[in-house]
Amino acid sequence: MSRPVVVIIGAGPGVSGSLARRYADDGHDVGLVGIHEEQLATLVTDLGARGATAMPAVADITDDAAARAAVTGLGESFGRIDVLHFNPSAFREEDPLTLSVDHLLADVRLGVGALLTALQAARPFMTEGGRVTATGSMAADRPWHRAASLGVQKAGLRNLVQSIDATLEPDGIRAVSVTVRGTLSDEGAFTPDRVAAALHAAARQDPGQWRTEIPYTG
Repeated sequence: MSRPVVVIIGAGPGVSGSLARRYADDGHDVGLVGIHEEQLATLVTDLGARGATAMPAVADITDDAAARAAVTGLGESFGRIDVLHFNPSAFREEDPLTLSVDHLLADVRLGVGALLTALQAARPFMTEGGRVTATGSMAADRPWHRAASLGVQKAGLRNLVQSIDATLEPDGIRAVSVTVRGTLSDEGAFTPDRVAAALHAAARQDPGQWRTEIPYTG
C-alpha cells in the first residue's frame, strides 16, 4: 500500500512546517500548498531527508481556480489524501473604525473561505478514516480590537469546521480545529513544534469521543 498523505494548505516555516515534519516522521508523504516557492523548496528538502516524498504546489489559495488545481494535482499525484490541514490567516492591524468591508471580506476569503476550496478539491481523494484539521486561535473568543478581522476569521473557521465534521461524519471522515490559547514563541509551551504536536494529536482522537474543537493551553 502507498504511504498515507497529508496535504497542508498555507505551508511555510512556522507551525505548518513543524506539522509537515511531524507527519513525515510519522510515515506520511506530504503535499505543500503555499505562495513562497523558496520556503516550499526548503521544506521539500527537509522532508525528503526524513524519508518522505514531498510535493510542492505554488498557488494563491484565494484564487479559487488555482487553489483547486493545486490540491487536485496533489491528490492525483499521490492517489490519496488522508489528512487535509488548513493553516492560513490574515493579520491586518485595523480596528473597526478603520477596517473596510473590502478588507474584511478579503481576509475572510483567505482565513475561512479558502478552506471550502481546499476541502472540495480534496474530497474525491479522501476515504473513511480521513481527517480535516485547522489551526485555530484564541482570537475567536478574545479578539484584539486593533486586528479586528483576525477574530472574525478564527470564529468563522471554527464554525465552518463544525459544519464540515457534521457533513463528512457519515462517510467516516472527521474534522477538528485546535484553538491555540497563547502566542507563538521560540521557546516554552507555544513553540511551533508544540502546537504542531497538538494538531497531530487532534487528528488521532478516538472517533467515538470525537471533539470538533480542542483548546491548546500549553
